[in-house]
Amino acid sequence: MAKIQGIRGMNDVLPTETPVWQYLERCFQGVVARYGYREIRFPILEQTQLFKRSIGEVTDIVEKEMYSFDDRNGESLSLRPEGTAGSVRATEQHGLLYNQQQRLWYQGPMFRHERPQKGRYRQFHQFGIEAFGMAGPDIDAEVILLSAMLWEELGITDAVTLQINNIGSAADRQRFGTALVAYLQEHIEALDADSRRRLDSNPLRILDSKDPDTQALLEDGPVLSDYLDRDSALHFESLKTLLRGAGVCFQENLRLVRGLDYYNNAVFEWTTDVLGAQGTVCAGGRYDSLVQQLGGRPTPAVGFAIGEERLVLLLEELGVVPREQLFRVDAYLAIVGEELVGQGLQLAESLRRQFPDLRLQVNCGGGKYNSQIKKAFSSGARVVIVLELEQGQSPPISEVKLRTLDESAQSASIALPELNNELENYL
Repeated sequence: MAKIQGIRGMNDVLPTETPVWQYLERCFQGVVARYGYREIRFPILEQTQLFKRSIGEVTDIVEKEMYSFDDRNGESLSLRPEGTAGSVRATEQHGLLYNQQQRLWYQGPMFRHERPQKGRYRQFHQFGIEAFGMAGPDIDAEVILLSAMLWEELGITDAVTLQINNIGSAADRQRFGTALVAYLQEHIEALDADSRRRLDSNPLRILDSKDPDTQALLEDGPVLSDYLDRDSALHFESLKTLLRGAGVCFQENLRLVRGLDYYNNAVFEWTTDVLGAQGTVCAGGRYDSLVQQLGGRPTPAVGFAIGEERLVLLLEELGVVPREQLFRVDAYLAIVGEELVGQGLQLAESLRRQFPDLRLQVNCGGGKYNSQIKKAFSSGARVVIVLELEQGQSPPISEVKLRTLDESAQSASIALPELNNELENYL
């Protein structure tokens, strides 16, 4: 019978890999706590209409990438392709936005049916933050500063670059879109196939085309910044002033647009050149119309999402995960002799209560002394505690052997009442 394989693009994270993920998640959760953000959890399955109304029906995500199906009641449901829409739905549904400010974070799997490649998968994981009810550029700056603090904590500040742009209001983009379409239609033969398709459905996405001929054509085309209203321009200038004052370096990228329809005004991306084509590790911006678009009251909002897979790749590529953050065992308890198993398990429980941070692994399944010592070395422990009956002894025993698992191989016999003090010295 053939073995069942995992689904392409939906990857297992193995025990040798999870310590880096855990380290990353601890850093993220520590940083958001410093800024006063609280966790929200929402389902991975939502009504399809939620994403059509928020992301936009003519985006690549909705048109080609969502995992959607009809349930037994004939209702169209989708696995969430991103987190902002679900966050808005949940906060609005439970009355968290009416005359309130909210600073929220989430973490979990997202799903998009696209061609799997390094750093881009069909099930992927995101951190995200969403801030509701604050309209000024100060909250935009805080969101960016939070992300910059995370890079500092992870030790990757020098490997990422902040790009920002002002995409204005919906009215601004409509005026610009009209001018852009008129210009590109005069040069339609020079456009790549994707850009021709987007010309009628989502012309702003042509700005981030990777085709060099299309990019060359855009150089002489209309520029979005020329179509922004005064309020939008002032907001963006204030944001830049705040970032400079906080010492955050950035590049203005006039071609930067977000792939989701709900964004407005300030948008940003953190990118790296370490990972090749998959260079965006964090992206976000303002989305002041989304709450109203989904049936709520007008509510200013801003947020970002970070792809965990790409950050893990970046951390591994740069080799910046502290060694002590990787999984290891501090001590290994070898129990030589079936008659000592009960005493050994009791000793292990006592040590774990005495030292809550101690990572103690107990040998289970028996085995001779040399075999258990090999397992102790394989565990990565620094010291092995050995329970073994001497000639003529019977359980329980009153002392154990303590041996270091390094080149020195120091060992000593320790009376059980002294084990706690001695173990502290060894560790």
